[in-house]
Amino acid sequence: MWSIDDIGEQTGRVALVTGARGGIGLEVARALAGRGATVVTPGRAELDLGDLASVRAFAGGFPHERLDLLVNNAGVMIPPFGLTADGFETQIGVNHLGHFALTGLLLDRLLATPGSRVVTVSSNGHKRGAIDLADLHFARRRYVPMTGYAQSKLANLLFAAGLQRRLAAAGAPVRSLAAHPGAARTGLMRHSPLHFRIVVHRRTKWLFSWLIQDPLPAALPILRAATDPDPAMYYGPGGWGEFTGRPVPVRPAPAVSDPAAQDALWAESERLTGVVFPTPPCR
Repeated sequence: MWSIDDIGEQTGRVALVTGARGGIGLEVARALAGRGATVVTPGRAELDLGDLASVRAFAGGFPHERLDLLVNNAGVMIPPFGLTADGFETQIGVNHLGHFALTGLLLDRLLATPGSRVVTVSSNGHKRGAIDLADLHFARRRYVPMTGYAQSKLANLLFAAGLQRRLAAAGAPVRSLAAHPGAARTGLMRHSPLHFRIVVHRRTKWLFSWLIQDPLPAALPILRAATDPDPAMYYGPGGWGEFTGRPVPVRPAPAVSDPAAQDALWAESERLTGVVFPTPPCR
């Protein structure tokens, strides 16, 4: 029955939350700031995850020497086909590659901050995903919005697990964790055909309360991953189908635990972004 009241004191900690100008990210930022953390919440004009030049500029100008918590939360869901400034399919580009680059460029600050964490936000939809390294950007296969979304969310978890494996092998004082919010009533669903009925229309959205929750309860799995003293690797809602409910440890798809899959995506992500992660110093 973990709740927002279980968040410990955060005074003195510096947190960066992407996509925090609304929805789930805003609730994560509010909760951390309410416990005393200094929370950086860049808007798209300051940090555009669909533009690697913007990511590099933001990371290079990050105003704090320490970084206790990086929450890779921003994302897009099932939009029409599009490309980022760097020519990546929008969902893999923003949801995964932008955050991969941001994490790598800020890793030195995380490594210099004992007890720091990276929390990458995925989706239960990752279980429908498959990584097509030969055609990540749908240049040859037909673009299906949900296929692209599921691929990007599986990439989020492969990255989180691969980063944790590397950090643990080096004995680095950083944890890489993941969480998913279940189904949340936010603008992320604006491209969904059900958006009006279950998110906007006040007369009918109560019918779907078992299936979709407001942003604050949806933020709790992320907050638990960010602050629990003894965290699990992956959190999600504990209700039916992991759509709603209190945050509990949940199981990712078996593919997430495959080191070969982690490494293959990692190598391709470094190639595409040009960001090579610094080697953590061994203890």
